[in-house]
Order: sequence, then structure tokens, then C-alpha cells
Amino acid sequence: MSAVLARWNGLRSDEAAEEILPCCGSKAWAHGMAARRPILDETALLAACDLVWKSLPESDWVETFRSHPRIGESHSPASGPARSATWSGEEQRRVGTASEDVKVAMAEGNRAYEQRFNRIFIVCAAGKSAPEILEILRRRLRNDETTELHEAAEQQRQIARLRLKKWLSS
Repeated sequence: MSAVLARWNGLRSDEAAEEILPCCGSKAWAHGMAARRPILDETALLAACDLVWKSLPESDWVETFRSHPRIGESHSPASGPARSATWSGEEQRRVGTASEDVKVAMAEGNRAYEQRFNRIFIVCAAGKSAPEILEILRRRLRNDETTELHEAAEQQRQIARLRLKKWLSS
């Protein structure tokens, strides 16, 4: 068992939920993860992440989406944890090096997405270039509401898994 998991397993439930919250942004998810302790290794942690995420109602997905900055922005909403903002910046690092045309198109796409779906665009940006993300954004703007909500939730699940791995190595 990693030292991070050993320490986390020993925390009070509310402390454990608070510590893991930046990995996802949903309080219900964080409490669900804390309730599954002890978790002995990364494989079990990621499996718990998937199970808890898939058990959440859509309202908790939307809470999570609100914890993210827009793609191309460097700051999280005021309510987001600092660690989450740092991770978002790392995940979106390649967007910052995009050409001005791509940045403008991304901002326009973000506005169109928010107008259409009434939430920010969520994508697991790690390892993706700005033009790749822009193409994903444009494709997803063609989704219907239900399809898009589920696609955004899947992207968030991937982000949570990525952040859990970062958390374990912290």
C-alpha cells in the first residue's frame, strides 16, 4: 500500500472526503470514495472511482462540471480547490501555446457550448493539443442534450482517474 493511501485510509471520513475532493469536484463522489475505505492500491482506488461516479445522479455531475475552469482559461471558479486549479492548468498546458486564431475559436466555441448546454465544456485535455480539443468541442456541439451530458460525464470520469493517479504520487 502506498504511503498516501495508508495515511488517507486513517483519516476521519470528512477529512478523507475533503482531501480527495480536488480529484473530482463532487462532494457526493468524495464522500462515496471515503466510505469505501480502506482502499489498498491504485487498482482498487480507480475501480472505486468508477463505481462511485457511475452511481451519482446527474445533479452531482453538474456540480463537478462547475468546479472546472473553461478550456483555455487559467483559473478555476472561486469555489474550486486550489489543487484542482493547479491540476487543470497542467492538463490544459498545451492549450496555452495555441495560435491566436485557435484561442479565439476556442473562446467562441466555449460560449456557444455554454449557450446551448447551460454548462461549461468538459474534456479530458491531458495530452491533447488545442486544435484537437477545438475539433472535439465542435463535434460535441452537434450532440443532443442527453448524449452530451453523458459524454461530459465520461470525460469527467477520465479526469478524476488521472487526478487520482497524480494524488497518489504526491
